[in-house]
Amino acid sequence: MLPNGEDDSDLMRLVKELQASLMKNDKLEKENHELRQEVARLRTQVSNLKAHDNERKSMLWKKLQSSYDGGNTDGSNLKASESLKSNTKGQEVRNPNPKPMVQAQSTAIKPPPPPPLPSKTTLGKRSVRRAPEVVEFYRALTKRESHMGNKINQNGAMSPAFSKNMIGEIENRSKYLSDIKSDTDRHRDHIHILISKVEAATFTDIAEVETFVKWIDEELSSLVDERAVLKHFPKWPERKADSLREAACNYKRLKSLESDILSFKDNPKDSLTQALQRIQSLQDRLEESVNNTEKMRDSTGKRYKDFQIPWEWMLDTGLIGQLKYSSLRLAQEYMKRITNELQSNGSAKEGILMLQGVRFAYTIHQFAGGFDGETLRVFNELKKITTTTTTTTTTTSEHRR
Repeated sequence: MLPNGEDDSDLMRLVKELQASLMKNDKLEKENHELRQEVARLRTQVSNLKAHDNERKSMLWKKLQSSYDGGNTDGSNLKASESLKSNTKGQEVRNPNPKPMVQAQSTAIKPPPPPPLPSKTTLGKRSVRRAPEVVEFYRALTKRESHMGNKINQNGAMSPAFSKNMIGEIENRSKYLSDIKSDTDRHRDHIHILISKVEAATFTDIAEVETFVKWIDEELSSLVDERAVLKHFPKWPERKADSLREAACNYKRLKSLESDILSFKDNPKDSLTQALQRIQSLQDRLEESVNNTEKMRDSTGKRYKDFQIPWEWMLDTGLIGQLKYSSLRLAQEYMKRITNELQSNGSAKEGILMLQGVRFAYTIHQFAGGFDGETLRVFNELKKITTTTTTTTTTTSEHRR
């Protein structure tokens, strides 16, 4: 057993460490409060955007129904829009060495790479992760727990178990802040290089933005918390970096949707209901994506132009036009399936199916701005069934007379 003097000295040292840890905890609580306010603000913004989008969809549907009931049958054909030409001659930014300096210098434990958008960073989960230093601290306290328990309780202090848990949690958060400071100091020079790269970046094609964003993400992936580290660099061009990521992400998402539509194949083994629902689901996704892009196109396009980020792909002469044109494929598949169903089986619900097919074709027609030759041919095949059925019914009635 340790002498009383040494025991009191250890106790005083632990009390001082606890007080220092509590001060650090207060600072962390303030940062946590600020992050919660930011999250609440973003959630409110998302909620407002969703409400505005739902209201717009409701108005569009009412207009569509009104046009359909009025017999609006615009027959203009849609010409395929020309895609943007990739021009890399004037490219000012090249993809740097894929072996980033940050990764070469880092010798600490590497956490998962940062998410594509800073708003996805979850400080809370990272702040409570386990670390070897905390385990060692717990063990050290456990060894002294029985020795110090009576003295602490007699003086009216916190119980050893409660004190141990609180200090462990505080030390865990302190380790997180220590890692942030370590990353800031170790990668300071390289981050200054990245700042100059982002500020000077100009592009002639959106595909170049994808490549550049991928490289930036790799360069920053070894940081324990990208957003927290970059806060220590006031010159970091956050708005431009976020806009680059946003543009690359949106373009990639729309190209993936276009690929899903163009590769769609009807499965004859699926029931009619399943097949039509699959097509309708793709069209709903397409309309939502295109409408969201068009709704934000003016403000987003201006911001992209300010940062010299390609924005023409958001126009009808770019990717948006290509997506609208790709919806004609969905119209063809939808009408073909209904035509085959009526020709092979017939149905007591023939009139309902016919109306369903024509309504979907009309929706696509309005969305795309018309039909091309192939889509018009498929539409006429569906239309013939109505004409044939009407003629057959009339002939049968005359024969009975």
